[in-house]
Amino acid sequence: MPKDNSIKSVLIIGSGPIIIGQACEFDYSGTQAARSLREEGIEVILINSNPATIMTDPMMADRVYLLPLNTESIEKILQENKIDAVLPTMGGQTALNLCKEAEEQGIWERYGCKLIGVDVAAIDTAEDREKFRQLMVKIGVAVAPSHVANSFLEGKEFAQKIGFPLVIRPSFTLGGTGGGFVHNKDELDAALERGLKASPIHEVLVEKAVLGWKEYELELLRDKNDNVVIICTVENLDPMGVHTGDSITVAPAMTLSDTAFQDMRNKAMLMMRSLGNFQGGCNVQFALNPETEELIAVEINPRVSRSSALASKATGYPIAKIAAKLAIGYSLDELKNQITQTTSAYFEPALDYVIVKIPRWNFDKFKGANDTLGLQMKSVGEVMAIGRSFNEALQKACVSLENDALGLGYYGKSMMKSADIVEYIKTPKWDRIFRIKDALMQGSTVKSIAQATGIDRWFLYQIQKLCIIEKEIGLYRLDTLPEELLKDAKKNGFSDAQIAKILQGNYSDEQVYEKRKSLGITRVYKMVDTCSAEFEAKTPYFYSTFEN
Repeated sequence: MPKDNSIKSVLIIGSGPIIIGQACEFDYSGTQAARSLREEGIEVILINSNPATIMTDPMMADRVYLLPLNTESIEKILQENKIDAVLPTMGGQTALNLCKEAEEQGIWERYGCKLIGVDVAAIDTAEDREKFRQLMVKIGVAVAPSHVANSFLEGKEFAQKIGFPLVIRPSFTLGGTGGGFVHNKDELDAALERGLKASPIHEVLVEKAVLGWKEYELELLRDKNDNVVIICTVENLDPMGVHTGDSITVAPAMTLSDTAFQDMRNKAMLMMRSLGNFQGGCNVQFALNPETEELIAVEINPRVSRSSALASKATGYPIAKIAAKLAIGYSLDELKNQITQTTSAYFEPALDYVIVKIPRWNFDKFKGANDTLGLQMKSVGEVMAIGRSFNEALQKACVSLENDALGLGYYGKSMMKSADIVEYIKTPKWDRIFRIKDALMQGSTVKSIAQATGIDRWFLYQIQKLCIIEKEIGLYRLDTLPEELLKDAKKNGFSDAQIAKILQGNYSDEQVYEKRKSLGITRVYKMVDTCSAEFEAKTPYFYSTFEN
């Protein structure tokens, strides 16, 4: 069936100020949605309190309101405009909470404005920790032992029943705000008080912590006919215990067995279909026991998310754009694939490359801030790199961090002794990936690092490969560097400046560039086409690599 022609105008709710946990990714989604709806001849009215966004550019919407994100502003807009529908799934948790508050006050019904993309029941089910837990039990998806508490004493009583470690998760918050891990009874009181205060409904989930389990995110789309596609499967390099926004993430998933992957796909689809009235983008998070492959659901977000923006760039599939069209009534098979422009949007992208995302932090600007990473997100941005291998993408991403790293290395800067490093990396901090490489360079074993960090050995073996290449390069001068070794280094993401630093002697990156150029070792450009070249792609979206 085609779109709902009764919808002539749509209100999009933005995400408000750019803060940690809710940043420019939602500006990206809101902008895509506004353009997508206007393509359909629909009038777009936008509210966002933050003028420093692209979505609030006058070119993006028919009318833009720079007003506080509250119900008074919503009512003012509805009084001044004939609005048929509101789309709350593009503005993060702020938009969902505001939409729910307006529904409770009867504002949408009073002005004849219907919700599209999601309904309040679906928001409640996904964001209310107890309702989410009950739904998972009902549909047969495992969750960690947990209990919802609406008071300090209730939370403390349950915590004492299930024992430590625990995780405190406030309801209706974003970026892990107010949440945290509790390792012993001395930390419990403060954690409960912080979580209850952070939740707008004064509610927390007290949950058994599965620290050390592997964490995965799936980005999905669902239409009104209950068709579901999985756009991207993202694996966190860091195990459970580090907020996914502060973890290095990799797509596609690298260390899943096929049986675990199929189980995860099936459960993600089951979870999304259980949400009731929902058409659009959704994010599902799982934890997986690395020893037994036991799978538990962590949460589901009934909206496009911070991860949706990453998945869109990683796959070339415009999630927010398609989600907006699904919200006005289209089905996936009725929409065109934006990349091939011949196939439908009802397909799952196939990647023949690897994506690595590394968060960025500004701890140096906040003197005295705790730089230990945990359940509450602390990163202020992220970089993404594309390569033909994990190593290439990882090193390219490290260079993009703009923190003077040359690939995966701070050469000659603040090196620790091997024993000290292994102890240091037990605590997740912003520089742990660099310290892991230092430890491997100094002879620490993959086994000892895996035990210290909980990071899957596959990733550690890849980093060990970088160390082997680096040590071999260090045996040569530029004029004696073997051609095959130089080729291998470039394929593994070593920059010219990095190679110049490693070689014996004093060389510049220009000299290394001239050397490899003379040997015919030059960049080639591959296309991000969403379907591994099975169909011709029309969108020129490329990445560079040194593969022949």
